[in-house]
Parts: sequence; C-alpha cells; structure tokens
Amino acid sequence: MHLHELDENTVGRVTDISSEDPELESKLREIGFAEDDEVEVVHHGPIARKPLCVRLNQTLIALRTEEAAAISVEKVA
Repeated sequence: MHLHELDENTVGRVTDISSEDPELESKLREIGFAEDDEVEVVHHGPIARKPLCVRLNQTLIALRTEEAAAISVEKVA
C-alpha cells in the first residue's frame, strides 16, 4: 500500500521509498522519510484527496499524490 492510500487519522510504517525519479527519492529522504518511520495521515485535500498532509516525526508535511505514491507503507494497528 502507498502513503496516499491511507485514510485520515491512520498511522502507517514506511516500508520502502522508491520512484523511477531518483531526485524524488532523494528529496523525500532529505525531508525526513526513512524506512521503519511511523507516518500519520492528517488530512486529504478537498479535491480528489489532493494534496495530502502527513505527520512525520512531529512535523507536518504536505505532499502531492505523486510524491506520496513513492512511499510504501503498512498500517500500524
């Protein structure tokens, strides 16, 4: 499952960060995403669930759907 597929107020654990664009992978890692981090979906935008607001390490981050699709997660119970 990818980050943009999680529902609001749902916590997921990052399992992989991969994209055909190596710059995107690098950008996501630079802003703090890493494997085994917990990330919570705080809010989906009003139009087509875009953009996405997530909480990562006590920081709120806005992501485009294409960016969130590069982050694989599993739900945390």
